[in-house]
Amino acid sequence: VQLQACGGGLVQAGGSLRLSCAASGRILSNYAMAWFRQAPGKAREFVSSISPSGISTSPTNSMKGRFTVSRDNAEGTVHLQMLSLKPEDTAIYYCAANPASYHYYGGSNPTDYDYWGQGTQVTVSS
Repeated sequence: VQLQACGGGLVQAGGSLRLSCAASGRILSNYAMAWFRQAPGKAREFVSSISPSGISTSPTNSMKGRFTVSRDNAEGTVHLQMLSLKPEDTAIYYCAANPASYHYYGGSNPTDYDYWGQGTQVTVSS
């Protein structure tokens, strides 16, 4: 599976961004997908994940209620809608994939995923 993330950029605090991750090479509907992020000097942090059937996990902590993951298996894409962005959301955002059963939404550890996109930078200014 090859993953290509896009949609990052510079946005002011309170703004929104929609990240996309396009998958090629395999049938996306057989994979759980996840978003992680990594800020400078910090460990890679789990954002949210979604099962092949579309069951998603609630984003962690400060992202809850602001970030939503979705997928379109027919188009081979996964999205991360980010609302009310804060400066602390500044990071490189990565999409990841791993084979999964239909309703399994994957783990929250980076080691749970075998395939990674190259990352897209999100910068939120105050």
